[in-house]
Amino acid sequence: QVQLAESGGGLVQPGGSLRLSCAASGSIFTIDTIGWHREAPGKERESVALISRGGKINYADSVKGRFTISRENTKNTVYLQMDSLKPEDTAVYFCRAWADSGNYWGQGTQVTVSS
Repeated sequence: QVQLAESGGGLVQPGGSLRLSCAASGSIFTIDTIGWHREAPGKERESVALISRGGKINYADSVKGRFTISRENTKNTVYLQMDSLKPEDTAVYFCRAWADSGNYWGQGTQVTVSS
């Protein structure tokens, strides 16, 4: 079993920055890929950024050049640095991990981009 706890969401003005954190616990050594999804009101949940154990990274086209995902294995934490935020980035952001026993979701953290 893997447990995921997100933090770092909040309200920010357009053009601003936020950093999300996802702390993993439990069977963390079985995690291969970990990353972030988001769900905006009235829209389907979508992948934002993923990073594999080997360091391979994938970004959604909508966030390329603005968001950066990183993984700190010593702290069992993955980060999402979000810069140049836009109102359309407003969503609940979820951490997700793929492990030997299945895939796991965090509870989510709200990000609101508004003036």
